[in-house]
Amino acid sequence: MTKQLFFREARRHPYWNAVSEMDWNDWHWQLRNRVTTPEQLQEILGLSDAETQEVRESLSKLRMAITPYYLSQIDADEQNCAIKLQAIPTRAELHVAAGEQEDPLHEDVDCPVPGLEGIMTHRYPDRLIIYTTYQCGMYCRHCTRRRYAGETDEPTPLDKIKQAVDYIRRTPQIRDVLVSGGDPFILSTERLDEILSLIRSVEHVEVIRIGTRTPVVLPMRITGELCETLRKYAPVWINTHFNHPKEMTDAAAAACIRLADAGMPLGNQTVLLRGVNNHAGVMKQLMHLLVANRIRPYYIYQCDLSQGIDHFRTRISEGVEIMENLRGHTSGYAIPQLVIDGVGGGGKVPYGPNYLLSSGTGRSVFRNYEGMVFSYAEPEGYESREPENAELYAVPASEPIGVAGLLADPASKTIIPQGLARLKRRKATESGIC
Repeated sequence: MTKQLFFREARRHPYWNAVSEMDWNDWHWQLRNRVTTPEQLQEILGLSDAETQEVRESLSKLRMAITPYYLSQIDADEQNCAIKLQAIPTRAELHVAAGEQEDPLHEDVDCPVPGLEGIMTHRYPDRLIIYTTYQCGMYCRHCTRRRYAGETDEPTPLDKIKQAVDYIRRTPQIRDVLVSGGDPFILSTERLDEILSLIRSVEHVEVIRIGTRTPVVLPMRITGELCETLRKYAPVWINTHFNHPKEMTDAAAAACIRLADAGMPLGNQTVLLRGVNNHAGVMKQLMHLLVANRIRPYYIYQCDLSQGIDHFRTRISEGVEIMENLRGHTSGYAIPQLVIDGVGGGGKVPYGPNYLLSSGTGRSVFRNYEGMVFSYAEPEGYESREPENAELYAVPASEPIGVAGLLADPASKTIIPQGLARLKRRKATESGIC
């Protein structure tokens, strides 16, 4: 018998005790009955008038919508409950800190088709994002796409999706398409079926990925019908978004296991959030719960520079410390990659503890998680050998960029940053200005 491990049983707040089991486990009912007003929140959680006013003021920046299921998991006796912090607005969201931007990752700027800004992002050479809706089951207070999130409960118009797929069809290097939002699983199964069918009709698309938080905030959405629809378009990879061990209830675990049993490889993207999970013990327990439920930890994200979430951001050193407490202290498959998404569309950059201490002729020096230092002797008389039929695996000359491009092309010597001050000075001298 498969062992199913979960953190705790899912709760139901007494406010909804009269709701039938059939309704409670109906994802449509959960969406229709989301808590969206400060007055509802006050009635259910017993907020003070001052707390209710704080929620009311903060809603000018990002709407509130919390499923009855997720709200029920809040520990009312904890002032800083991790679930409460992610779900309930605070006045801190009104503060825009230095360096924060509306679109810090340049997702709109990196749209190659005029008129599809906010619908599609093409940043990396072989993969692309399509935003199918900006509706979510719950609007997380740390949302990086808060410039769009919750503006409308309507899906992205199908003609816009078709335009994005036409671009994919014209761009043969795209082999991986990420279906994102918002939350794609908030769409009807019929609409999702139509979108996946369009993408899968492109011959050079090898993999479809879907990013979703529904197993966390709306686990009843993961129905047999949805799983059967996803199965038709395999390989479909699913990335969930668990941020804290409390979110792994028996209901959430069961939703993930349904997806896994339907053949979906599952990953998890966690955002490092101050007061929620910026603690090595919390993060380690979360990683263990994920792998016990067949979810591979994929990323831990440094919180983005989106406007109004400065109070969630942590120091870079805290992420490094967490990784120091994972590597060697738990199974390798339970260790995600720690990344920061580069401002201005720089993409994901990994960082973490340094294990390579030094490298010299014929020998490199490393340290391990215990602090043990050891050397590795490189092979004597080393000559590089290419594989048999190396031409079958050659990377097209047009593809390598950055450091990979320098390594691939012996004639390429330098990468010169745009706007380099030294070169500007040279140009000024050459033109006789200086």
